[in-house]
Amino acid sequence: MVKAPLKPPPTRGFLSGGIIFRAVAVTTGPAVAGANHGNFFSKHSSQAVQRIENNGKHTFTPNEVQENRLEEKPLVIRICLRIWSMIDRYILEPLFTLRRFLHLLALFAPVAITAPATCFGRRKPDHDNERTGSLWWYRFLVRQMERAGPTFIKLAQWAASRTDIFPNELCHLLSKLHSQVDPHPFKATRRTIEHAFGGRRLEDIFEDLEEQPLGIGAIAQVYKAKLRPDIVLEHFEDLMYDVADRVPTVDSVTVSMPANAHPRDIVAHPRQDQLHLHTTVAIKILHPRVHVIVLRDLKIMKFFAKCLDLIPTVHWLSLPEEVEKFGEMMEDQLDLRIEASNLKQFQRNFENRRTAKFPRPLMQYTTRDMLMEEFIEGVPLKVFLDAARVYGGKRAYDEGKEFDTRIADIGLDSFLHMLIFDNFIHADLHPGNIMIKFYKPGTYNKFRQYLQQMINRPLVDDGTIAVRRLRAVKDDPEAMALELSKLHHEGYQAQLIFIDAGLVTTLNAVNRNNFLELFRALAEFDGYRAGELMVDRCRRPDQVINKEIFALKMQKLILDIKQRTFQLGNVKIEGLLHSVMQMVREHHVKLEGDFVNVVISILLLEGIGRQLNPDLDLFKSALPILRDLGTRDAGRAAIEGVKDIRGSGGAWIKVWVLLEARKWATIQRRETDWENML
Repeated sequence: MVKAPLKPPPTRGFLSGGIIFRAVAVTTGPAVAGANHGNFFSKHSSQAVQRIENNGKHTFTPNEVQENRLEEKPLVIRICLRIWSMIDRYILEPLFTLRRFLHLLALFAPVAITAPATCFGRRKPDHDNERTGSLWWYRFLVRQMERAGPTFIKLAQWAASRTDIFPNELCHLLSKLHSQVDPHPFKATRRTIEHAFGGRRLEDIFEDLEEQPLGIGAIAQVYKAKLRPDIVLEHFEDLMYDVADRVPTVDSVTVSMPANAHPRDIVAHPRQDQLHLHTTVAIKILHPRVHVIVLRDLKIMKFFAKCLDLIPTVHWLSLPEEVEKFGEMMEDQLDLRIEASNLKQFQRNFENRRTAKFPRPLMQYTTRDMLMEEFIEGVPLKVFLDAARVYGGKRAYDEGKEFDTRIADIGLDSFLHMLIFDNFIHADLHPGNIMIKFYKPGTYNKFRQYLQQMINRPLVDDGTIAVRRLRAVKDDPEAMALELSKLHHEGYQAQLIFIDAGLVTTLNAVNRNNFLELFRALAEFDGYRAGELMVDRCRRPDQVINKEIFALKMQKLILDIKQRTFQLGNVKIEGLLHSVMQMVREHHVKLEGDFVNVVISILLLEGIGRQLNPDLDLFKSALPILRDLGTRDAGRAAIEGVKDIRGSGGAWIKVWVLLEARKWATIQRRETDWENML
């Protein structure tokens, strides 16, 4: 049987998961609502479109797609579609939104009625001194949000990061909320994939596709599949660098170099007749109709946010602005091409860093509703955290402890690189989005690769086998300890894999300076000045309560740290930033969401890192990076005579100098103490 030539996926429109007016014929009116309406996402859509990489092709906005498709139809059909669109917009959609509103009202009215319970009960010192009534009400709120569906689950996960607005205990409960979502039917997955491949049958695309999802989230589910090599080779020019490598793995497929290979590809592969294709992929598919559900919920949230904003004591929260920000975040997650674009950017940023890796997206086959990316087999970070917990942070084996320490250092080092060098930060760094892989450094030595390929004995990266060995014993800490010891003696090194890059944070100049003031405050112990600057640069300085007292509290906090210890490495950043966020909340210092995201990422990473390595030192990890920045940017500035170093580099260099001075002073103090003892 001769296979039909593979058609490229539709890339004309922003809504590539189903063209707007073609969808009218096969779905109910509300299914079109998210695209048809002057919708909640309209302000952010142009920015999102600009962020999507599309190989140089023009990306149309939703309105352009609508007009282009409409103009292709006969006049009678165009008139009928316009009438249907008006009925949908002004009659059907308001009715469906009203129904959703009543459902949410039934869920959250009891929450509002029982809110006075927060004023009753005895205080619990081990729960941030909250009352028992408050703790009960927090749990009730979280349970209702879980029942409300994907938008509110995402809202809870977002709110969990805003410790500058909500109480710590509530944020802690919200962070543990997980979606209890049934998988959508496989026929919906089939329809989405076949549409992305231009109508080609699923059986002609994959050698194998597991119908049982690997994971199910609030808005999407993920599958594992294996592409047919001929699919890759038909688009050799576009896809070769996404699925081919000079280093084969135990799962890679070796094929002949295609005749249409570009000379640059032949140079990149000394064995001109061979390619090693890593054809196993992960496929993320959005749930059907999730766009419509989210859009309706956001309209309702926007209405209530405006109502609550009229209450004087709530006005400082800027709820309409926060709902707007949340809507932008949801838009980023509801267009999987944005996540693919983020992965490409991370690929470029981490190109020369072997210790950390991001899956490679296959942009050619990614649409709004489907993301296809390289499948990387790894051990979940949670396995290492659980093992460390069993041993109470003290391993009986040196090799396992060495891996723990290395993993903690790599995680913190990767984050600091994202923050200081790249200003492109993964905004969802929890243990579920980090996996551990293993590799042998010698396998990736370019000279050894060339020699081995010339004698037709290519080096093989058998890190996947190492991962499978660990996964087989992950439920037995003792057996895992023994296996880690073997891997250490065999020369394996740990590598962190970061996944789920739908949310990223990029700090503007103001937010970077705000973050630096906190960082510098620890280095020079000037808490009062840091407090003043945080108030002056917050979103609403006029809403701050007792500015002077806030600055004095910051000063006291930093001085307490100075009096307890002179060594910055002994400072627990987690406790410090929690204290800062509590003061921010009490005094209504409204910080920018991006700034708070960075703070929360530090809290998460330091908490994870200290479980694996109790001696983890944020500042010790930052020093090599700041030294690198100093030698690069200071040298460039000296040569070019530039006063202002790019990207707030000058401010980072000041922090570096302060930390170096503090470290030197600590060493000198230790030497003096030692001499006095003698």
